[in-house]
Amino acid sequence: MRIREFSAELASRLKVAYAVRNVDLTSPGLTLVDGCAPRPGHILAARVDAIGHHNWLELGNGRKAAIYPGDEILLAFGERYAPDQYESRVPEVLGSSVDLVAAGGVAGEVLSRHGDMRPPTRLEPLGILADREGVPIDLRRYNVLAPFGLGDHPPVVCVVGTSMNAGKSTTAASVIRGLSRGGRRVAGIKITGTGAGGDPWMFRDSGAVVAADFTDGGYPTTAGIPVPELAELAQTLYHHAAAHDVDAVVMEIADGILQSETSALLEHPLVRELVDGVVLAAADAAGARYGAMHLRSLGLPVIAASGKLTQSQLAIREAMAGMDAPVYTPGDLAEAHVAQEILALAGVARARRAGVLELGEAA
Repeated sequence: MRIREFSAELASRLKVAYAVRNVDLTSPGLTLVDGCAPRPGHILAARVDAIGHHNWLELGNGRKAAIYPGDEILLAFGERYAPDQYESRVPEVLGSSVDLVAAGGVAGEVLSRHGDMRPPTRLEPLGILADREGVPIDLRRYNVLAPFGLGDHPPVVCVVGTSMNAGKSTTAASVIRGLSRGGRRVAGIKITGTGAGGDPWMFRDSGAVVAADFTDGGYPTTAGIPVPELAELAQTLYHHAAAHDVDAVVMEIADGILQSETSALLEHPLVRELVDGVVLAAADAAGARYGAMHLRSLGLPVIAASGKLTQSQLAIREAMAGMDAPVYTPGDLAEAHVAQEILALAGVARARRAGVLELGEAA
């Protein structure tokens, strides 16, 4: 293994991706190492070799920075599970090239891709960020989540989807918007996914007083991370949000209910303890009806459905014909009275779970 100085000159040239925005490049004693086996969360300095699908990099401030061959960038290794984009893993060795698998700053080795995706942008590794002894630094060192002691425990409206691109983030942002318009202090958190700033920015724009995601905990992606570790991360994100004196937390879980981490999280006791009500985002009526049935089989209260299916009145009617939960468009959810109703239903579900209300009682 070769250890080299991480120079201030190199640091000044780097385009720093969203996923690694909290890394302090001014820390003394930083080095670059090669010849080691990369791991998820290792921080990589790389040179753009050949442009493929991604010709831009999302910076920490949300700006989409164009990238060109020869540019030097900072990103992190992580797996990716995205049926509509790339499936990738962390390579076993740091070779002569790696792939840019997400514009938010994730490096890996592409295993498969959707038919609409071009081959990935190729990167030439310059080295993995390490301490003065050459020990690679894990991104979790730069965790910025700060849970504090809690008094009240604000209710959680959890948004999950039937698949990738089912409308989860828009659904979550709409609930945040509606609650904010109703005078509530709301937090928006995203506990799994691939590092990108779009969702936290959307949550803030919709009125969230605090927005945070897994990258704030030092995870560039959550694919392949052990589920107990993700469940603890979800708890940490919740406490971080609740410490800001909020009335409600809207929590998004990425990808679809059949994705391995999502599926396991929905059954994990720590996550089930958090979730008071579920709003299901679905791409079509069949997905909504199956998804609601599946979630309820896990004991999770589905209190509403939304998502891409609401672009069609026919699809809405098809979904409602087989569900006993309302189906709302994003515009509906952004109305204060609808969002307040969603929150009230989550409160009823919490009370029933705690044994305060008997089945059939009203809120």
